[in-house]
Amino acid sequence: MDITSLLIFLAIGAIAGWIAGSVMKGKGYGIIGNMVIGIVGAVVGGFIFGLLGISAGGLIGTLITATVGAIALIFVVQLIKKA
Repeated sequence: MDITSLLIFLAIGAIAGWIAGSVMKGKGYGIIGNMVIGIVGAVVGGFIFGLLGISAGGLIGTLITATVGAIALIFVVQLIKKA
């Protein structure tokens, strides 16, 4: 992975985390928190989409996958916090 790919990966993670934070809680988690949520969300989203047989390619597809995964991740964390 070269530096350009790494920067794009981190940017997508930050954007996906910010979108998920805005949708689920009404605010973000800071730039580092958004990146972590977005990156982990990308893995979760890829797993969920794989189970459903959905494939999303390209930049927009990657962003959608990461955002859906981040939303699912935040939802599960909120459920655990309430328990």
